[in-house]
Amino acid sequence: MRHERISAAAPAETGPQGLPRGADLLAGQLAAAGATHAFGIPGGEVLALVDALERAGIRFLLARHENAAGFMAEGLWHATGALPVLVATLGPGVANAVNVVANAQQDRVPLIFVTGCIDQALAESYTHQVFDHQAVLRPLVKASFRAAPGTEDLVTAKAIAIARRGRPGPVHIDLPIAVAEAHTAPRVAPVLPQIARSTPADLQSAQALIASAQRPLVIAGLDLVVQHGAVALDRFLTRTGAPLLTTYKAKGLVPEDDPRVIGAVGLSPKADAIVHPLIEAADLILLAGYDPIEMRQSWRHPWPAGKPVIDIVAEPAQHGMHGSSLQLEGDVGTILSYLAERLEAKAVWPDREPSVIRRDFRAAFAAPTGWGPHAVFETTRRIAPAGTIATADSGAHRILLSQIWSCDGPRRLLQSSGLSTMGCALPLATGAALGTGHPVLCFVGDAGLEMVLGELATLRDLGLPVIVVALVDQELGLIALKQRQLGLPRAGIDIGATDFAAVAGALGGHGATIDDCETLAHELAAAFERGGFTVLACRIDAESYEGAF
Repeated sequence: MRHERISAAAPAETGPQGLPRGADLLAGQLAAAGATHAFGIPGGEVLALVDALERAGIRFLLARHENAAGFMAEGLWHATGALPVLVATLGPGVANAVNVVANAQQDRVPLIFVTGCIDQALAESYTHQVFDHQAVLRPLVKASFRAAPGTEDLVTAKAIAIARRGRPGPVHIDLPIAVAEAHTAPRVAPVLPQIARSTPADLQSAQALIASAQRPLVIAGLDLVVQHGAVALDRFLTRTGAPLLTTYKAKGLVPEDDPRVIGAVGLSPKADAIVHPLIEAADLILLAGYDPIEMRQSWRHPWPAGKPVIDIVAEPAQHGMHGSSLQLEGDVGTILSYLAERLEAKAVWPDREPSVIRRDFRAAFAAPTGWGPHAVFETTRRIAPAGTIATADSGAHRILLSQIWSCDGPRRLLQSSGLSTMGCALPLATGAALGTGHPVLCFVGDAGLEMVLGELATLRDLGLPVIVVALVDQELGLIALKQRQLGLPRAGIDIGATDFAAVAGALGGHGATIDDCETLAHELAAAFERGGFTVLACRIDAESYEGAF
């Protein structure tokens, strides 16, 4: 297939006495750390780097915008675990990527962002496209480095280690042209210490709280997904009998058809109101990698100060969103496993409140009669094979979809949750499809799709099987809802009609305009068998979202 990784690395370019370039040293470290692809738009300042990446076995893929390129890298990381790498040239290339770097910080993505820059001596007198990349990016990254001659591989190794440590996040490397292109004497490759999975030395207090609880409740979040803690969570729930709430990004840590799973919370006022009595009734709340960066203001102080709460975190964060009785820092899954070891299964929740809440939760988001977004999501879920990865853009459709869509595993519904940025769903789906080789669903509103229409050409060029399900209502639906709730006049939310089916055809894919469930089911079945990309423009009434979530 056209999107397969190149099978073997070419030799690094060498100069006199066979010396590699600085760019080759950097690329070699990325390859050794598991990078398989890099995404971006090349400029003259990064050409040596792009060449070095290809020679190291890291395929460089062209996107139509740096912001989209970063989300493609994230999508690939979710699908395969490959180190996500974004490349941008100086000036406007760096500026275009600021949003996706901020998203990586808030959504805990270990993005390695390599930027080209001119040499310092030249920058003293040459100003075209020049600004201080590090000054712009430092508030958004875990660390920022400027590579100097002889430091290229060490800087890269440090960047990778920092990006992955604790709560993952983006790290920036500024690579001057002369450093990238200069041939450098070989040296012993840097070896940084491995970070062992950790657990606190004293778990007795936590074990005692859990053992005495009669109505335990677990809320799982983003840290547990990043640390691959699904198996540990399942075992802990089995031993304690606790029901499970998740954030949106933690959906599928336990398959959502499991009766222990109540549902996902954090954005929908309707969902939050349904589960509030369960939080009130619980005599112990255990937060398993719960990161409140996903939650809205209603989740500030969501339980009274005296309620027993165990907060298991990858690393402490001074957020002030909630309090806890006990905080345990380390690998969340490892801590859950240790806590479960000495527990005896017992009967809990004698009045069976969780099963009642679970029933009410699902009934609240059941599809009404007729065509609309509920029907689109339910029809798509019915047709999509088990294990299908879906992505969701930001907007009204995302909130409703995240309540209706049932995930049968972790990382099966990808979205921008911490930053909630529009335009993310299509490139996330691109990266995921690249990694799996299987069809990926992309749910997006018409406004969000218009932000990234150029990336349909990226799908064409890579031959990727992405199925775009566009909710077409010709407005910014979520903003329209908020305007009405505030009693404000309608302004700045209407968009014109785009023939998305025609656009898809013009860019080399298949497109269809859809107004009913039968046509949608037919087109979806065909799309899952199709090799290229598909755009299904589902026309809905914007008022369908009123009261839906």
